[in-house]
Amino acid sequence: MEEKEIIKISEKLLMPTYSRYPIVLRKGRGVRVWDVNDKEYLDFLAGIAVNILGHCPRKVVLAVQKQVQRLIHVSNLYYNEPQLNLAKILIKNSFADRVFFCNSGTEANEGALKLSRIYMKNKFGNDRYEFISAYNSFHGRTFGSLSVTGQKKYHHGFEPLLEGIKFVPFNDIHAIESAITDKTCAIILEPIQAEGGVNVPDKNYLRKVRDICDKEGILLILDEIQTGIGRTGKLFAYEHFGVEPDIVTLAKGLGGGIPIGAILTKEEIANAFAPKTHASTFGGNPVACASAVATLETLLEDGYLLDYCQRMSRYFIKKLNSIKEKHPKKIREIRGIGLLIGVELNFSGEEVVKKCIENGLLIGTAGDGTVLRFTPPLIIEKDDIDEAISILDRVLKEVVD
Repeated sequence: MEEKEIIKISEKLLMPTYSRYPIVLRKGRGVRVWDVNDKEYLDFLAGIAVNILGHCPRKVVLAVQKQVQRLIHVSNLYYNEPQLNLAKILIKNSFADRVFFCNSGTEANEGALKLSRIYMKNKFGNDRYEFISAYNSFHGRTFGSLSVTGQKKYHHGFEPLLEGIKFVPFNDIHAIESAITDKTCAIILEPIQAEGGVNVPDKNYLRKVRDICDKEGILLILDEIQTGIGRTGKLFAYEHFGVEPDIVTLAKGLGGGIPIGAILTKEEIANAFAPKTHASTFGGNPVACASAVATLETLLEDGYLLDYCQRMSRYFIKKLNSIKEKHPKKIREIRGIGLLIGVELNFSGEEVVKKCIENGLLIGTAGDGTVLRFTPPLIIEKDDIDEAISILDRVLKEVVD
């Protein structure tokens, strides 16, 4: 089918939950994708931080092909080896002793909330049920994860949400201290607020939150759906801040493009989940796990790609700062860690995104729409960055603020 026909029929058949851009993508390789008209795009959104190794990385493709030919799905009533292999890698390279697999980030956060409540109920009784979250956070769209998402625009029309949620300003340790009561169960935070505008906290913020949790007997949940799996130049973003959480949630980049989510935690906390307290039909699917194993093996090999991510981050931010100097009235701030980078404009970024797409560069917005979000694959090269910078510079010259 031609592009217009695909768009027209899709608009008729699919629920209107997305404001899609009028392009139909057909194939991808590395950091580039092509639409049905064979127009080439440089992809600096990467499925919103999903395609961590780029499109169709060879090792991941081969692992998926091999697993599909062997075993596609079995129930979690039985064991499967890819699931075990993935669990071993995650535990070896993190603070955790145990893993629960699911299908997405919102499911991982739902499970983390349930795990926190049942653990605290078993330990302290029924009264420890409140969660503290941050304004501008994003934790998902199912009822529990939506309830701890600190953005009203996502709540509208779905109230009443889960009870017992308190919101505080991000990066404000005193606000957290003031919000704690004898009913507080856990604090849930993103190490960097990605969807909320690529908001990076002070270096000591998470360390102070960890100290408060230890003092008050509260669990610390870190949502690393977008920041984890090498996105910041470390396997987990919490490593930048010198803390260990009680629970971490993962998804997005974990499967290298195949849907998978995970909850990581310590033995004592994990044991609160007895049989039938939580489950996921497709969680730990052999194909998804095989893809994730291949992704992590590539990412962790010699530590090269994580170091490379940090080098490309420094180069990218340097180039973005040069653009800021050329457009001081249009760019307010550049921030981020690794290859999770936000460029805050003094106006809505929607027109910039549209014109970038027209010029062959895929990016997105975050926060209130004034922040351009860059989450390219970790395999980008300097030439890719230079090309993206050239397009952004050209678009900013055209756009009237």
